[in-house]
Amino acid sequence: MAREQDDLRERTFEFARRIIRVCSSLHGSSVTSVIRNQLLRSGTSVGANYREARRGRSKAEFLSKAGECLRELDESLYWIELIQAEDLMPPDQLKEILDETDQLISIFVTLIKTGRSV
Repeated sequence: MAREQDDLRERTFEFARRIIRVCSSLHGSSVTSVIRNQLLRSGTSVGANYREARRGRSKAEFLSKAGECLRELDESLYWIELIQAEDLMPPDQLKEILDETDQLISIFVTLIKTGRSV
């Protein structure tokens, strides 16, 4: 279990780094700036919230923070999909981050469901 937690800790950290690179690539209008800032905020908070979840003093606290991770991932997915829909970046530049976001969402959904049933 500790190895899985370390893997997820590293994965959420790398996710934040990818989000930073996507945001750094976004240029344009004030609208783009708002989208960039929203994505930067939500995407980089996933790892920070997961670290906090791991330090939780109870199962309930862990699940609460894991739920925050899931909400931030879902919000990040929204902003990435909006960037894609508005053609603010080429689709090939968004494919990997979209895939990783979907995978992390699945992981956190499973983590929360498993935690609630134990």
